[in-house]
Amino acid sequence: MKPIATTLAASTLAALAAVLLTGTAHAQAKLRAGTLTCSGGSGIGLVLGSKKQYSCIYESASGRHSEDYAASITKIGLDIGVTDNSVIVWTVLASTDAIEPRGLTGNYAGATADVAIGVGGGAKVLVGGSNNSIVLQPLSVQGQTGLNLAIGVAELSIR
Repeated sequence: MKPIATTLAASTLAALAAVLLTGTAHAQAKLRAGTLTCSGGSGIGLVLGSKKQYSCIYESASGRHSEDYAASITKIGLDIGVTDNSVIVWTVLASTDAIEPRGLTGNYAGATADVAIGVGGGAKVLVGGSNNSIVLQPLSVQGQTGLNLAIGVAELSIR
């Protein structure tokens, strides 16, 4: 591995570890309410940040309820490169396993780390929603293609 690639990989792993440790404290007293799957987000990362649009579907843990949402993720921090559409899957954690209709609507904030060299992935710790009562799983699973590096703070706005 070339020195730049080694440094990039080490930095990304360190950021992912920080994201995991930060999110664990928020998730301990929560129940699994369902899954939020978002797709979209193609675009160009600017040096100081980016804003990307997504279409999302929430599925309750019981499988009896689903809702469509529109979302945008704004990243502030290092975000350099170009990405194609990506898919992000979060486990939705809440104080109850029955979230009210349109209950995910709101703003969420937290730490983020993404990397893509051809094919890549990322992690996001996000807390928010109604009275900051919802946690989107400490490690979101993200698949993306492109050439991109992003580390910083993310805000997810769900409508």
